[in-house]
Amino acid sequence: MPRTVLIVDDERDTNDVLASFVRSRGFEPIQLYAGAQVKAAIAEHRPALILLDVMLPDFDGFAICDALKRDRETNLIPIVMVTALHEDHHRVAGVRVGANGYLAKPFSPDQLFRAMDEALAWNEEHRKRGTSGEINFDIRSELTYLQQANDMLADMFAHTPLTDRQIKDLKQAVMEMGGNAIEWGHRKNADLVLRITYRIDAEAITLIIQDQGPGFNPGRIPHAASDEDPIGHIDLRNELGIREGGFGIMLARGLVDDFHYNTRGNEVTLIKRLNPAAGPASTSS
Repeated sequence: MPRTVLIVDDERDTNDVLASFVRSRGFEPIQLYAGAQVKAAIAEHRPALILLDVMLPDFDGFAICDALKRDRETNLIPIVMVTALHEDHHRVAGVRVGANGYLAKPFSPDQLFRAMDEALAWNEEHRKRGTSGEINFDIRSELTYLQQANDMLADMFAHTPLTDRQIKDLKQAVMEMGGNAIEWGHRKNADLVLRITYRIDAEAITLIIQDQGPGFNPGRIPHAASDEDPIGHIDLRNELGIREGGFGIMLARGLVDDFHYNTRGNEVTLIKRLNPAAGPASTSS
């Protein structure tokens, strides 16, 4: 039985052209013309891929993509946006909602096939590597790229025994510590590379966030909250003219089962055990 591709485009000529291309690659096209039909079609056909227009008559395609990527049942279905919107900020919007590809009209068959192949390869990689092994993400020091990497991690978490609550905790911990690395380790220098390492074995998920900064002593951060005095740093931040905050490290520590920095202070390890009753996971750096 051929795999299906969901085509969501209200322009019938474009929808038919996409269907023809999809058939030529051995897939069965499921043609939809409105966003309201997407959820039911996914439940019925379990598509291998979705080709999604942005400007639909009833729903915004970005909103549909965002909802599908946030849903644990559908977040591993690769989505390629196929749209007449071609400005850079439109592409960035696609990245932010988790799209696996962005194809601006008009496009050639080769461009479509390349986007399909890359999206399907992403899905296969996540299915193979999401439950074992190690993956490294090297990203620019910008929050947009950090969010994108975090969404990819969440896709892999969905293949583990973690609950939705635990997945949310890990995502927040990554954003807190990745944001700290960008702001303080790299001083918002977007050209520096932030590395996030994802490891999983039978006992635990390990996330390592490493920046290229000089490091610091995590035990001596007067402008950050501590367990002993969670609010004492606020006055100092006001005196120094630093924005409100300083709770990231304390918060992230409380969201995972193990939390530690390396000696230099430019690498933090977060560990979430899959079976808390099994005892502490390894804490070696």
